[in-house]
Amino acid sequence: MTASAWTLLALFLAALVLLAWPVGKFLAALCDGRLPRWMQRIEAPLYKLAGTKPGQSMHWLRYAFALLAFNAVGAIFLYALQRLQGWLPLNPAGMGGVSPDSAFNTAVSFVSNTNWQGYGGESTMSYFTQMLGLTVQNFFSAATGIAVAFALVRGFARRGDGKSGGLVGNFWADITRITLWLLVPLSFALAVAFAGQGVIQNFDAYKTVQTVEAVAGTQTQTLAMGPVASQEAIKMIGTNGGGFFNANSAHPYENPTALSNLLQMIAIFLIPAALCFAFGRVVGDMRQGWAVLAAMTVMFVLAVIAIIPAEHAGNPLFASMGVDQAASALQSGGNMEGKEVRFGIDASALFAAVTTAASCGAVNAMHDSFTPLGGMVPLVLMQLGEVVFGGVGSGLYGMLIFAMLAVFIAGLMIGRTPEYLGKKIEVREMKLISIAILVTPILVLAGTAVAVIAGAGKAAIANPGAHGFSEILYALSSAANNNGSAFAGLSANTPFYNGLLGLAMWLGRFAMIVPVLAIAGSLAAKKRLPVTGGTLPTHGPLFVSLLIGTVLLVGLLNYVPALALGPVVEHLVLWK
Repeated sequence: MTASAWTLLALFLAALVLLAWPVGKFLAALCDGRLPRWMQRIEAPLYKLAGTKPGQSMHWLRYAFALLAFNAVGAIFLYALQRLQGWLPLNPAGMGGVSPDSAFNTAVSFVSNTNWQGYGGESTMSYFTQMLGLTVQNFFSAATGIAVAFALVRGFARRGDGKSGGLVGNFWADITRITLWLLVPLSFALAVAFAGQGVIQNFDAYKTVQTVEAVAGTQTQTLAMGPVASQEAIKMIGTNGGGFFNANSAHPYENPTALSNLLQMIAIFLIPAALCFAFGRVVGDMRQGWAVLAAMTVMFVLAVIAIIPAEHAGNPLFASMGVDQAASALQSGGNMEGKEVRFGIDASALFAAVTTAASCGAVNAMHDSFTPLGGMVPLVLMQLGEVVFGGVGSGLYGMLIFAMLAVFIAGLMIGRTPEYLGKKIEVREMKLISIAILVTPILVLAGTAVAVIAGAGKAAIANPGAHGFSEILYALSSAANNNGSAFAGLSANTPFYNGLLGLAMWLGRFAMIVPVLAIAGSLAAKKRLPVTGGTLPTHGPLFVSLLIGTVLLVGLLNYVPALALGPVVEHLVLWK
């Protein structure tokens, strides 16, 4: 790690903590329903229209049904919008309807907070589809993740009586308040900041401009326009990912400056970090929030320390090809292939770690062009379950699942019934925890196996061998863990991959959410036990180390054989 890399990392983390603290305080108020009267008066007509009472808490089953129904309706609406976009307004480029398989994949992708894009944004989606369809789901999918985190935190915080348990909050109130009072204001402020940095925001028709020199026999080029700043803001704040343009955050209209690049990285981590502080406030012990945040931060820093030197090491094949490394822009300090010169290796590698740690999927460099070990770091961050900060809401509830598993393992070591925050972790919770942890590895490994066996899966590989396997493994890891980034050498916009990845995205999201809500309901019914001399402290360095060890061992061991067949083999071949 160079001095400039350490400085960038320190600046990023310091700004993150500084901004996450007040956001966390507000999130705790949202979770507890402690809102000013003027906010409640604005909300009241919405609840009356929906026929719900915000103070009426739901049983976890009813909460889960409302959540699933809400997201299913969103997926159907977004699918229909894409298929009919040729007849809808705000379509100056005259784009036709999206194909059925691509529309299905995209609808599932945006509803599940994955934002995997098998299409080119500026050449496929109209302004109307981007705004009314994709952007709306960016808000609602993010709010859904935070709502599930709220439900689980309430399960820990409530002092159940063993009789009226299972109540985890009101889904309709949660999603309304999170969207109205958190996501919309933050996105508005960030959109203004992005526009000030040069991110475009308009409804103009695409522009034809004169180029400096002829390209492919012509001296004109069509530049896409659009409401980009507003799209960019919620895709980052909501850890949605994707991009208005196919080049994503590498496009100068989406991410024009070093400052906009830093703001985007901070925005991705802002709510996941703030939720740790909110968790501590709601359960009445800020040390618990700091412990979870510390575990996330240690794993993230280790990932950054791995990825930046791997990219600075460069590509040894350049020397054998007679490339002059001293004069070549490709080798100015390392592997610059697939990276923007205005960002360089440090900012590009840090962005890659941020976006894959946080279930965002927005990219400012081509991950497919990273070195084998550099590309393995984003892959591993996703395979850990997107708990190293993770997506908005999903990062916290995923890490709390691992925390309960960690105290269970510790309880086995000392022969004591495990407790976390005064709630006993018993047989029912452990069964549900096992389901939640095993869902994504099963989807990733089984899906990868199907893809490398099926002819349609192998036909999409542009790079046979270890790297081609890595591309498939990355795609399934990204889909099942709801990340959305890609090793773009895989031609995934086919009926086979659109269907396979769509299924992985839906199950990776909701097959984990339902067990988490069941755990929340079970915990809410339990009495909160007092701390005794035999209680395992869950806020000190020992527990943080135990939590990190549990995430690395349980989360990563499933994937070691697959990683050995992909990036590890590729690295050994490259550096032989």
